[in-house]
Amino acid sequence: MLNVEDLKGRTYEERMEDVMRELPIRSSEWTNYNASDPGITIIENLTAFSALQGAEIVNLSYRAKMALLKMAGFVPARGKCARVLLSDEEITRPGILRAGQRFHIGDLCFETNKDISVGCGRITDVFACSGGEFRDISYVLDKEISVPAKLFGDSPKAGNSVYFIIDGDIAALKEIILYIKMVEKSYRNKTVDRLEHIFADLEWECYTAEGFVKISARDFTNAFVNSGEIRVALPDRKPEICDEAPQKGYCIRATLKRADYDIVPKITNVFGFLFEVWQKDTRSFSTTSNKNDLIKVTSPIGEDVHYLIFGKENKGSSYRRYELTTEDYRNGRFVNYEKNDDGSVSFTFSEEKHGYAPIKVKDAVRVILYSEEVMRRYNVGKVIGYDDQEIQLPIKKIVHETFFLIARRKDENGYLYDFVRPEKKADGALYYHLLEGDGRIIIEDAGDFIDADLFMGGVSVTAGNLGNIAAGNRLSIEGDSGIHFYNPGAATGGCFRENLDQVRERFLMDMRTPYRAVTAADYEKLAITTPGLCIKKAKAIMSENENLVRLVILPESDETFPKLSNIYIDRVKARLEDRRLITSKFMIIKPSFVPVGVKCTVYVKRHYSDCRKQIIERIRTILDYINSDHNFGDKLQFEDVFHGIEDLECVEYVYELSLFSENNNLAQLKEFDIYPRQDVLCYPGEINLEIVSSDR
Repeated sequence: MLNVEDLKGRTYEERMEDVMRELPIRSSEWTNYNASDPGITIIENLTAFSALQGAEIVNLSYRAKMALLKMAGFVPARGKCARVLLSDEEITRPGILRAGQRFHIGDLCFETNKDISVGCGRITDVFACSGGEFRDISYVLDKEISVPAKLFGDSPKAGNSVYFIIDGDIAALKEIILYIKMVEKSYRNKTVDRLEHIFADLEWECYTAEGFVKISARDFTNAFVNSGEIRVALPDRKPEICDEAPQKGYCIRATLKRADYDIVPKITNVFGFLFEVWQKDTRSFSTTSNKNDLIKVTSPIGEDVHYLIFGKENKGSSYRRYELTTEDYRNGRFVNYEKNDDGSVSFTFSEEKHGYAPIKVKDAVRVILYSEEVMRRYNVGKVIGYDDQEIQLPIKKIVHETFFLIARRKDENGYLYDFVRPEKKADGALYYHLLEGDGRIIIEDAGDFIDADLFMGGVSVTAGNLGNIAAGNRLSIEGDSGIHFYNPGAATGGCFRENLDQVRERFLMDMRTPYRAVTAADYEKLAITTPGLCIKKAKAIMSENENLVRLVILPESDETFPKLSNIYIDRVKARLEDRRLITSKFMIIKPSFVPVGVKCTVYVKRHYSDCRKQIIERIRTILDYINSDHNFGDKLQFEDVFHGIEDLECVEYVYELSLFSENNNLAQLKEFDIYPRQDVLCYPGEINLEIVSSDR
């Protein structure tokens, strides 16, 4: 199934040609290749069966192929809208952004999902506090510069704090969203749990009339290890002005309760207050109401829209459609509508006036607003009833969560309408898959909906991964070109639902990714990819006599000679313990380092300046195994050092060169080369360089 294209293009004759070419290689005793030979007859039958089987595999349905992948634990990843955080820094007074508010950058549209309070305050100052002494690091609030600040000092410890001072009244807010930019290391692996704190624990507090009180926070920076957002929930008590910091104002404080950082955290920027928007463009909008008399709807997709109104007339039944009217006492399923001064539209049902009205139940009424584009093409086809019926939709790149179909059936009293979302199972339900990127649906089970007419209901479109805009853009709000919103972090998550080929490719990649620790490469790969850790090198040393694997690890660190902490040892052990073979043992070894000295005489060309500096720098680079691609135990070759010096533009030739280990227990000199122990990395030691100027 994974290579059906190879099967598809091979005929019976081509397969037989391959077999006949292989026979002399496989068996020198088989000499009769005539059709009368029983062995040839068997081969012909098996080849024909293989060709037929290949053709059948090629013709497997979408459902069958997905079922085979599901058996291996792989199902299509759902599509998502790109999400981005925006700053309200240009809003000068408190206000509300309504749900569905649209923002634009180029051709991309972003929307809010709920009402949002903005303009309530600004972070004016940031202070780091260590041992009762405050340091003003408010320059991290300037988005135009990125000067690193050690948030908790040179040696973070429990009790160190950071104060965020706010100038506005935040009492009306339930949550504050911050975005923190840190100096990050490229070697660090992402954590499986985005909220996991490996190296530190923080306590968040807000200042009130009772002093600092604890508040909850969702910290996606892993306690100031990575760049990310922090969502701080404000307390039930009213925040008050704090005078404990050098600057007065409303205050939120984060205090270290545990500090075991592998790398001292350095912060470059703080952004707040922020709110979230999603990259989508709503083309048809749906809302429901439990009321059955008066309903008020505000359009989030503009004023030039079309309305479809549906109501339930019996509990648990399908919906009936109601036509719009401005007349009273018109018999039939009608609903009166009126445009209001604030741009909303009111819908009024009256059984007394029209003879029909919805009953008062959950979701008694559904109102759907269509743009002109969607309304013209909202009829998508009819349910035929055969397996895996495909229907092409008039719109592609659909947001999965917003989409549903309207299925229309007929009974003795008129038309019945049901609203059917993708992949929702129930007795007699219409079960279908939405391939949102391609704009197609595949009906797996028609249920009780054979011969039903299908119409698009809610529809929003997205640009998928194109919506993952970079940080530092300015989005304009629709309807007011004078206000812009800055995004401090890149948008994330934008993608379409995986298609069959993408799921199959992910399956193949997973098959190639080591899970069990068997070979030395497996141990090294699994150690280096341990979630949350920052590991530069790993070397597995196999000992067959002891049935033991010694694994030496070099972590990323601010120190010249990185030390392996207990956190690293414990987490790597836990990862390998679940993956080792049951009869194998392993142990984690801390790295060792050996200085390598160099003595050389070099003739340099005339008229070159800084020759000594260039040569020493080249030697140090070659000897530095800690910050290069060399691994533990790699031989330091004499010729690498020799040619490295000789290749410099300023060097005429190398007259004399010798290497020596400054610790013979860790590395030894053999035939001019340095052989480190298998758990040892070289680094530059004493360099004795004599420079001679060439006369030529």
